[in-house]
Amino acid sequence: MATAMASPSSVPISVMDSLRAIKTRARSEQKQKRAVGNFSHLAQVVRKDMEFLKGGITRGIEWANDALHIPQISRTLDDLLWLRNLEDPLAPPLTATSWPQPSYPALTGVDLLMADLKALEAYAGYLYYMSKIWSKPLPEAYDPQDVADYFSCRPHVVALRLLQVFSSFAAALIRIRTSGIRKFVPSLEKDMDSKTSQYTFGMVLKETLLNLGPTFIKVGQSLSTRPDIIGTEISKALSELHDQIPPFPRTVAMRIIEEELGSSVQSYFSSISEEPIAAASFGQVYRGFTTDGIDVAVKVQRPNLRHVVVRDIYILRLGLGLLQKIANRKSDLCLYADELGKGLVGELDYTLEAANASKFMEVHSSFAFMRVPKVFPHLSRKRVLTMEWIVGDNPTDLLSLSTGESIDSNSTHMEEQKIDAKRRLLDLVNKGVEAALVQLLETGLLHADPHPGNLRYTSSGQIGFLDFGLLCQMEKKHQFAMLASIVHIVNGDWESLIRALTEMDVVRPGTNIRRVTLDLDYALGEVEFKDGIPDVKFSRVLGKIWSVALKYQFRMPPYYTLVLRSLASLEGLAVAADKNFKTFESAYPFVVRKLLTENSAATRKILYSVLLNRKKEFQWQRLSLFLRIGATRKGLPRRIASNNEIPVDALTNKATGVFDVASLVLRLLPSKDGAVLRRLLMTADGASLVRAVVSKEAKVFHQQFCGIIGDMLYQWIIQVFGQGFAASQHSQVILGSGPDRVSGQTSELSTSAYNYTSILKDRRIRLILSKILKSARKDPVLMLRFCWTSAVIIITASILACHRVIVSLSEAYFVPVHHPPKSYAMSA
Repeated sequence: MATAMASPSSVPISVMDSLRAIKTRARSEQKQKRAVGNFSHLAQVVRKDMEFLKGGITRGIEWANDALHIPQISRTLDDLLWLRNLEDPLAPPLTATSWPQPSYPALTGVDLLMADLKALEAYAGYLYYMSKIWSKPLPEAYDPQDVADYFSCRPHVVALRLLQVFSSFAAALIRIRTSGIRKFVPSLEKDMDSKTSQYTFGMVLKETLLNLGPTFIKVGQSLSTRPDIIGTEISKALSELHDQIPPFPRTVAMRIIEEELGSSVQSYFSSISEEPIAAASFGQVYRGFTTDGIDVAVKVQRPNLRHVVVRDIYILRLGLGLLQKIANRKSDLCLYADELGKGLVGELDYTLEAANASKFMEVHSSFAFMRVPKVFPHLSRKRVLTMEWIVGDNPTDLLSLSTGESIDSNSTHMEEQKIDAKRRLLDLVNKGVEAALVQLLETGLLHADPHPGNLRYTSSGQIGFLDFGLLCQMEKKHQFAMLASIVHIVNGDWESLIRALTEMDVVRPGTNIRRVTLDLDYALGEVEFKDGIPDVKFSRVLGKIWSVALKYQFRMPPYYTLVLRSLASLEGLAVAADKNFKTFESAYPFVVRKLLTENSAATRKILYSVLLNRKKEFQWQRLSLFLRIGATRKGLPRRIASNNEIPVDALTNKATGVFDVASLVLRLLPSKDGAVLRRLLMTADGASLVRAVVSKEAKVFHQQFCGIIGDMLYQWIIQVFGQGFAASQHSQVILGSGPDRVSGQTSELSTSAYNYTSILKDRRIRLILSKILKSARKDPVLMLRFCWTSAVIIITASILACHRVIVSLSEAYFVPVHHPPKSYAMSA
């Protein structure tokens, strides 16, 4: 019993050790099995080790920077690498000399000696010139030859940059290729569709461009506004380049401000934000207050930027030259690099940007919906620019609010915020489209970088513009050619579009116009029209035209690409908030207004080409479309200047939705803005006008003319017999297409609204009518039809006028019947 009840401590130690060893071995085998089957534990261990090593390396680098003065050594090596110590900013311009050619004439020994001395002098002069090239600094203004001379003395700088560029893109290519391996790993298996792969490619490209510096970031920003070329997903990834550019230290920015302004920051600004409000590819912006208390934006340029930008442009120029030789292209591709270089170097001079902003403000001061910040010249230099701070919403933020991405889902006002953000975004887009057309067709001075990051929507409903580093000035002939191209796109007239592109210097001389027209017709032939406007997105039409342009090697002037990029970018914002938004529908009323109100030879030529055929026969349907679109979509002036100012909104019949084109024509003709229309009617064939009036398609206009003539007869009857009664303000005739044409509702087309009889007293209108009738008398059948139609209209109008007179008399001499209140009728 004592043996059976012995405690475990009495068990031999060797047996206990054996049991523990067996259990330990079993646990280790289970752990090894789990470790073999689960790679996540290994990944966590490796990740922790990497984090530990990364932290240790970071601390080591920080210690080395402080102890060994690595930044100062790096700056010294950088100056040595760029040979900045040899540069002389005050060096005078040098006259280029060539290597002396040998000459051995049959001369005497003395002559040969003197010739040798002269040759030695020439060689010495050339070597002296070569030594001076090393001291010549980088030119302030971009000049291809000066830039080539500068970097020909520094081939090592170009070689190191080329190595960096090639290694960065090679690493990006490896990342893109290896990203497809993830779908074979069970723990990372995902659906790798085309959109995901394109977005991944865009993100890798974005990171690569960020690592390569400002010039490549600028190129990526330009590509992000062209989804029609690179695709939507890649464009979405590259669009983050506008917001994710790393800033440089504040101490460096403050030192640059002090160097440029020549004094301490506190002597000019009472406060400046600790962190930059925005970081761009070439600089970053701080918000501050001047000593006078003015809220300003202080833009500071990145350090050593000019050398880096010009170096990259020089490398791009070398690459394009090599590509031109390989592809055997006739056109000089290096011109594109030179154009880019001039633009980017121009953006580095903030004094030029300040002058551009002032010029842009002066030119567009008459357009109240456009806002340009004020420049403070005494606080602006080459690397520092101080401008008025514009308080407004970023289009990207409005887009996030309108789609609900940045709104708390638990917010009770989520829907209201989304609706308000969508309204503001669409208003911004509409005003942005109008601003682009104003710059294109009115002033000719274009903002050269119109991406969403440079736009603001203020609380007063204005569209604010930022960043005026580069402006583009258009020629007048190009403005009118662009106006004509928009009209021809809307009308589907591709042959006329090609002629307009030729006038814009887009189509090269000698191009087969017929083949280009057929290709455009094939590419854009499926475009559908809704209410006379292409029911298609602008970016799609742009993509079709761009594909034909690439096929036939069209030239793309700077203003052309700027306008197309601006409209495509604005449409992308609008479509994200409203899928039914159409850029053509928003832009065409502005075109209509310019064509119908600007009395110039160029606009008349465009209008005549649209409204008149080759026989100068009038196309009434086109004019009806012009006037209806212009008035209903706020294209024409809000009031027609004539005897009485009448809002054009009153010309739409609320009951039928039919727009009263006839009334608008009669009101526009005697007005100041009707000069173009009067000249058009005098130029057109009168017989074609009469045919349009008597045609079946003009039935709606007949009804409108009945109402107008009825108003005129009613006015005449009141003037003759109206001493015994007053005209009623409650009865009115409304003409529509339905059977019930008489209504007791109030209409703006009343006696007090407009005096149509004054039109007949206008000598210009009577001259136009006589000219039209004189032309139509040559066709007796046409005149007979016109007389019959006129008689029917006059008889119908007389009946309507008599009806109005009877109604007015009854209301004047009989007591109106007052209906009982609603509450009394219900109680009865």
